[in-house]
Amino acid sequence: MIFPLESLIEYEQNMYAVTCAASRRAYQLSMLQDQQIEESNGKVVSLAASQVFTGEIEFRIDQSDLPEPGAE
Repeated sequence: MIFPLESLIEYEQNMYAVTCAASRRAYQLSMLQDQQIEESNGKVVSLAASQVFTGEIEFRIDQSDLPEPGAE
């Protein structure tokens, strides 16, 4: 699936978080061998990105995984 450029420009959430969520979702889908992969012609990343971007699945950022501000 290709996202309309206008939709991406108007998207107000953290794009890095969405990208990470889509990456993890793609991994889940491939490990589960989800039937939706076959329906999307084997395009796992596109399917996962679509699910995350459209809100079909929800995700959250675990704050404990984030580094402390100013930490190197």
